[in-house]
Amino acid sequence: MQFQSPLVYGVLIKRYKRFLADVRLDSGEEITVHCPNPGAMMGITIPGLRVALSKSANLARKLAYSWEMVELNGVWIGVNTGNPNLIIGEALALNTIAELAGYKHFKPEVKYGKNSRIDFLLSDGPTQLCLVEVKNVHLIRNGSLAEFPDCVTARGAKHQLELAEQVKNGIRCVLLYVVQRGEAQSFSVAADLDPAYAKAAEAATRAGVETFAYSCNMEESGITLRQSLLIK
Repeated sequence: MQFQSPLVYGVLIKRYKRFLADVRLDSGEEITVHCPNPGAMMGITIPGLRVALSKSANLARKLAYSWEMVELNGVWIGVNTGNPNLIIGEALALNTIAELAGYKHFKPEVKYGKNSRIDFLLSDGPTQLCLVEVKNVHLIRNGSLAEFPDCVTARGAKHQLELAEQVKNGIRCVLLYVVQRGEAQSFSVAADLDPAYAKAAEAATRAGVETFAYSCNMEESGITLRQSLLIK
């Protein structure tokens, strides 16, 4: 996934109202930017952290800039929760995800289950159909272990259980965690932060839902998948 224009850099002043952040650009100008992340963003909203912004070509947008990355302890971390779907869509088109190789067609945002949408429906491959749910990950608390979620997510638990139901119907289901940082080596569910999600994830695994996780190359030009991670 390539950024459409060169990134602009600055320092975080504060993040507030979930979707807003104030940033002091390197030029000295202070602006309000769109924060494309509805989650808690645990550990990465500390005032003073260096941030990278993208500028929209849409002149009608109220906020011209969007927050893309933040630097923590020398590591760039992606905060835009819309990017993982773009990253995976590109990788599917190039057939570079080993665990999902061989499918001839894929379609984004397909309705399934009880009033839900799957991020990608794969077809005509190793199995007739494959449902792929993509989750954005930024949290690392210990060493190189990436974790999800960073707060309670009832919606995430619902997705786990609905995928488990689809497996019972004979459909292959995959939960794919995209870790928007490069140093991750392994992945685990953060059971202490959301016990209900951890319980749902365990039930989904028992039902046959497959879990994979990938780290990312975080570059100024764009973000791409880096390597498959050990699931713990």
